[in-house]
Amino acid sequence: MLTLALILFPAVAATLLLLVKGETSRTLAFGAALIELALAAYVFVGFVPDAKTQFAFDYPWIGSLGIRFSAGVDGISLLLVLLTGLLTPFIVLSTFNRSYSRPSVFYALMLYMQAALMGVFTARDGFLFYLFFEAALIPIYFLAAMWGGENRIPVTFKFFVYTIFGSLFMLVALVYLYYQTAPINGAPHSSAITDFYNLKLTPAAQGWVFWAFFIAFAIKMPVFPFHTWQPDTYVESPTPATMLLAGIMLKMGVYGLIRFILPIVPLGVEAWGTTAIILSVIGIVYGSIIAIRQRDMKRLIAYSSFSHVGLMAAGVFSQTETGLQGALVQMLAHGINVVGMFFIADVIFSRTNTRQLDQLGGITRTTPKLTVYFMIMLLGSVALPLTNGFVGEFLLLHGVFTYNHYLGLAAGFTIIFGAVYMLRMFQKSMFGTPSARTESFADLTGSESWVLLPLAFMVFWIGIYPVSFLKVTEPAVVNLMKYIGTTAVSLK
Repeated sequence: MLTLALILFPAVAATLLLLVKGETSRTLAFGAALIELALAAYVFVGFVPDAKTQFAFDYPWIGSLGIRFSAGVDGISLLLVLLTGLLTPFIVLSTFNRSYSRPSVFYALMLYMQAALMGVFTARDGFLFYLFFEAALIPIYFLAAMWGGENRIPVTFKFFVYTIFGSLFMLVALVYLYYQTAPINGAPHSSAITDFYNLKLTPAAQGWVFWAFFIAFAIKMPVFPFHTWQPDTYVESPTPATMLLAGIMLKMGVYGLIRFILPIVPLGVEAWGTTAIILSVIGIVYGSIIAIRQRDMKRLIAYSSFSHVGLMAAGVFSQTETGLQGALVQMLAHGINVVGMFFIADVIFSRTNTRQLDQLGGITRTTPKLTVYFMIMLLGSVALPLTNGFVGEFLLLHGVFTYNHYLGLAAGFTIIFGAVYMLRMFQKSMFGTPSARTESFADLTGSESWVLLPLAFMVFWIGIYPVSFLKVTEPAVVNLMKYIGTTAVSLK
């Protein structure tokens, strides 16, 4: 029932929030998000490290068709449940020095999105997964369209078209898989994800199902060349929406690769996995080079995120235990780092009314707290040892290098390029001669410090003691790798 509470509580809280007027909605949203964090933390602490699904529930949904409202938490979804619960209260807290029109709607949409994301990461029915996958799109669409920048309407429309287009491919694949299952409990077919795992699809069928799923998930992450919606959407969206997009929502795509593609179509991965890794590595290098050339802080961080998610996808398709472990822990680390970086960019923008690096400089003279937090989040982003980014990137690069030495070498450029564009951003904004915009720059307020302090703590916790997270994912990852290997051999 805990999983059901994780999904329903933010949805109920969001609905009640619509009845509240004024800025009180912000405080109530923060309180609701903290309660959800407590639930997620309880699940994490109470989770027994094994390959089984825990805290599960299973109710009839469309019983005559064998479609069920079924969800639970396993080692693959656990860190993403924790990430969703962890980041949302701090994203809400980041808005305490900002004012938004129709605040009750604004914060309700954020909680609705949190509920949908929890559903995505815990669903055990294919069509339930699809429902939550699409439901997560609706709040972010309205957040961007109603509170975004000047070009928000065309940019948001492009984002909507991209994601809906990809989701149609996934729906076709799910319907096909549904009709391949045998009758169960009086229903003509089953949509349980575990029943999809047991299907014996032909190599040709696995090939097109692979691409149907891959296109859907590659757009959501995004992976090259399905990424063109991302930079503009990140820049034009209000910063809290950008944090939700980059910190949590893009993880739906990486999660989908692990949950659906690897175990359902192992022969499809065998045939097309190298192509997917090559596209991912191209995205790593391309995104990094474009990030180096950016002058807008928010756009630079957007391209950085695009580059990092390419490495996650490559690690998944390496089909190695280290690659999968790296992808899971890096999703947690990346979410923390990118939310911190976007928040710092927003703090600078709120005081200077610009994100252009050539209009900044000298900020560090009057901002010791901002300087320290900025450097901590930056070091995590560039994978310095003893920070969270190092653990995930090391495992991911090991997995890709094991798969193919040359692809692993090319993927390794993410560390070099990442240091270049991140340190350049820090130098241009924080050091040098103060500009007219930064002459009287004020340091972090209390609420701003409380956003960054827990994130900085997580940067070092994951980096110094990663076993506390890796140990809960390892049994599920090992079990998945054994299943993939056994299934692939039996189908040949």
